[in-house]
Amino acid sequence: MNELSEIFAFATCQRNRIPVNLFLLLCLNVLLAPAVQAATPGSESRFPAYTITLLGLVTLSLCIYLFVVIFQPERF
Repeated sequence: MNELSEIFAFATCQRNRIPVNLFLLLCLNVLLAPAVQAATPGSESRFPAYTITLLGLVTLSLCIYLFVVIFQPERF
């Protein structure tokens, strides 16, 4: 239980925010890429599936960021 609290404290630390977010983004990409590969017809390689999934995740994260910036401008 103590290790879990240390991991949570590491993840919520302000100076570790970018590496943790990148790691979570890559993990989500690994989970979503097979679904994208299955949905694209005639794709033999995994590279296009991973790039399409990464592009979608970056677009989604940018939309969420802009939504927060528009509705909570005092935080920025």
